[in-house]
Amino acid sequence: MKIKTVRTGRIKCGDSLEQILKYIPSLEEKTIVAITSKIISLSQRQVVSRTHHSKEELVQQEADAIAPCLSYGFSLTIKEGVLIPSAGIDESNADDKYILYPKDIQATATSIWQRLRKRHSIKDLGVIITDSHVTPMRWGVTGVSIGWCGFEPLYSYIGRVDLYKRPLQVTRINLLDALAASAVLMMGEGSEQTPIALINDAPKITFLDRSPTVEEEKAFKVPLEEDLYAPILKPAFTQNQA
Repeated sequence: MKIKTVRTGRIKCGDSLEQILKYIPSLEEKTIVAITSKIISLSQRQVVSRTHHSKEELVQQEADAIAPCLSYGFSLTIKEGVLIPSAGIDESNADDKYILYPKDIQATATSIWQRLRKRHSIKDLGVIITDSHVTPMRWGVTGVSIGWCGFEPLYSYIGRVDLYKRPLQVTRINLLDALAASAVLMMGEGSEQTPIALINDAPKITFLDRSPTVEEEKAFKVPLEEDLYAPILKPAFTQNQA
């Protein structure tokens, strides 16, 4: 698998997504384009002045569910089915503002997919929108996908056998987050100005000639009640009534 980052100018609040996408060079067939959610939010003007609101107020406003704890200045929250710090609100590279979670994530991923396929005259293309994510009991952030288009999000081993002919019953690879983690590693978290990454020769990818259906979007996410970590997470979180 090969990953190449795309350097852009400094993206500012209100910059057109169309103009941002012009930084992407000529695309090959079967490329997956990873784009950080921050520049999506900036293009949507999803920005709040730090002088008008506290971060705690915004988290209460933006999160779908909140755990009653605060560590290192971060709250643990659930936002649109993703376990994420502080409802995805970001202060880094924000020019003394808070950058909120993007709106209409799946629709935006589909729009980007459609624009890039048309502009570069290609058929097989994937798009993922990435964000930073924390793993329980591990220091540091990795990438997670919060939206996608153009390919199957999971690779299933169900029904196959392992080396000892034992049938595999539940094993599936989460392609979206695996790709997002690799892309975010290359894009960086500081002053790199490389918010886009181009992934080629990724294994196990089945490209699609359409956007995901609502049913497919829902099928990718595990309801909290059915999650492996439900015994820990369910008692910790309170649904936000804001």
